[in-house]
Amino acid sequence: MKNTQMIQGILSVAAIFCLVVGWFNLFSPEINALLSQKIFYILIGASFFFQAPFLSNPKMRYPMYLAAAFCIIGALLPDSMNLQFLKTAGLFGGVLLSIFNRPRQVRN
Repeated sequence: MKNTQMIQGILSVAAIFCLVVGWFNLFSPEINALLSQKIFYILIGASFFFQAPFLSNPKMRYPMYLAAAFCIIGALLPDSMNLQFLKTAGLFGGVLLSIFNRPRQVRN
């Protein structure tokens, strides 16, 4: 469990790095686009994949796997197919699932 959380954390930090690099145009336009429009979604999808088994509601595990698949597949499809909405839908779905399926904390 600890290793999985560490892997997920590393993937998330790497994804944020890719997004920031793309936003601030630190490299050539091609590299910035690759980092922020492809690799970012692949890393986030991988992070969702590692998070899925640990969701508090077991019924939400398969939707999280689906969100991960949408992110990764959407990022790998050629831009000419006009299916970028897949990666965006996967990102929003995965974020919503992770927010609403956190373990409940009992307050004393």
